[in-house]
Amino acid sequence: MTRTVLRDDRDGVAHLTLNRPDKLNALNMEVFQALEAYVKDIANRPVRAVVLRGAGRCFSAGHDLRDIATGERPPRANYQSHVIQMLADLPLPVISAVHGHCYTGALELALAGDIILAAESAKFGDTHAKWALTPVWGLSQRLPRRVGTYKAREMMFTCRTYSGRQALEMGLANDCVADSAFDSAIEALLAEIVANSSFSHAANKRLLIETDGLSQRDGLAHEIYYGAGRGPDMEERIAAFTRKAK
Repeated sequence: MTRTVLRDDRDGVAHLTLNRPDKLNALNMEVFQALEAYVKDIANRPVRAVVLRGAGRCFSAGHDLRDIATGERPPRANYQSHVIQMLADLPLPVISAVHGHCYTGALELALAGDIILAAESAKFGDTHAKWALTPVWGLSQRLPRRVGTYKAREMMFTCRTYSGRQALEMGLANDCVADSAFDSAIEALLAEIVANSSFSHAANKRLLIETDGLSQRDGLAHEIYYGAGRGPDMEERIAAFTRKAK
C-alpha cells in the first residue's frame, strides 16, 4: 500500500512529502493521520527543522472533495485542525515548500509553516466560497496575519488564484524562486537555519506565539520576564567564533 505521506530525515531535517500525486495530493483522512504520527514523533526527537512539500506536479490541490461528499469519519472532532495546529506549534522552524496548486485546505496546511517558500509555478487560492464552505482549519486567522485583513478578504471573496510572484509581493510567501532552482533554494534556506541554535529557534518561536496580539508594552514585558535567556550551546558558539577570529 502506498504511503500517503513520506518522511526522509537528512542532516537533522525531517522532509515530509504529501504523496498522492495521482490525486494532486488532495488531503484526505489518511494524509492527516500520517501527518499526525510524524509530527508526534518529530516533537520527541532531535529534529532541527521540518520541510513540508508535495510529490509530483504540486503541493496539494486541497481538501479531497470526494471525502467531503462521501462523509468523513475523523477520529475526533476538529481532527484536521488539531493536526495542523500540532505542526504549527512544533518548537522548531517549519518550512512549507510550495510548487503548483495550493488551494483552500492546502493553503490552510501551508500556513502552518513559519516560512513559505514558493516556486514560480505555485498557484495559491482560497475557494471555500466557491463550494459554500467556510474555513475550519485556521485560514481565517492565519491568512490575515500574513497578508493583512483586507487582502485576506479579497482572496476569500473572489476565490482568485495568485501566482508565486504575487504571493511574494503580498507577503504570503517569504520568497519565490524559479522551479529549476526550487530544490537548491530549499537546501540553501535549511543550511542557514540549521547553522544556528535550535535552543534559540524554539525559544524565539515560543516568544512570537505567546506575544502575538499583545500590545507592544505587554509584549516587551513578556520578552523580558518570560524569555528563555541563554542556551546551553552559547559558550561553545562564542568560543568557536573567538577561535575563528584569532
